[in-house]
Amino acid sequence: QLQLVESGGGLVQPGGSLRLSCAASGSTLRYRAIGWFRQAPGKEREGVSCISFSGGSTNYEDSVKGRFTISRDNAKNTVSLQLNSLKPEDTAVYYCAAGRPTILDRCGMTAYDYWGQGTQVTVSS
Repeated sequence: QLQLVESGGGLVQPGGSLRLSCAASGSTLRYRAIGWFRQAPGKEREGVSCISFSGGSTNYEDSVKGRFTISRDNAKNTVSLQLNSLKPEDTAVYYCAAGRPTILDRCGMTAYDYWGQGTQVTVSS
């Protein structure tokens, strides 16, 4: 059974940076698209970014384009999300999620079957 664990969250001032990591165990992340999602208090969960199984295709939610960067290391079974130029509105619990193995080297913000428990990101002065 694939298990995902996020890390790297914390408290940061506006304009600061964080690097979130998603580590997998129990199964490989190869051939799986990976997505990062977030949920702020009182709001619905939203997709932030995703990466295809090869890393050749990525997508970003409009509000994070140019500030967040997703990457993966299949050899280490990890996916990272670099958060730069953070804003207070980025405050949320961030989750990584994995899809089922696929031969399609693309990603979207739906059809994820495995979820981590989340890591808190708080942007405040």
